[in-house]
Amino acid sequence: MSEQTLQKNNPMRQIKIAKVTVNIGLGESGERLQKAFQLLEELTNAKPVYTKAKKSIKEFDVRKGAPIGVMVTLRGQKAEDFLKKVLAAVNYKIKSSSFDRHGNVSFGIAEHVIIPGTRYDPEVGIFGLDVAITFERPGFRISKRKRKKSRIPDSARVRKEESAKFLADKFGVVIV
Repeated sequence: MSEQTLQKNNPMRQIKIAKVTVNIGLGESGERLQKAFQLLEELTNAKPVYTKAKKSIKEFDVRKGAPIGVMVTLRGQKAEDFLKKVLAAVNYKIKSSSFDRHGNVSFGIAEHVIIPGTRYDPEVGIFGLDVAITFERPGFRISKRKRKKSRIPDSARVRKEESAKFLADKFGVVIV
């Protein structure tokens, strides 16, 4: 049997989007960070959280624990709706080098104003953002749960080719 018929027959082989993580990293705190927070909340319809610096960097005036960015994690239907908008901004094209060996994909958007449905606001300014899509199969929870945690074999992990095919089938993405 081919891989494709195996995926149709076995529900444990089907791939799904676990989460979409959207990040705006500024490297500084202050008024600009507040504006990025508002922008991310507006774009995703979800409440973002502040990301903090892991270590101090004297040259950039960054102290450990200082807020330097904002991020939000989207799951389910919210994630798919946001992906449709963001993929339109990159013309449904993703580089093959954007995929990691576990099939997850990350790409950046230089200016948020190219996302369809957003407008330029001089009060907010222009921000770039990073989008990371995480794929998984049913049963992946056993590697994350607290009780009776277990290891996932490589055969149960999502591969680069499978996630690329999933994006092509579901969203019409072209891998460049």
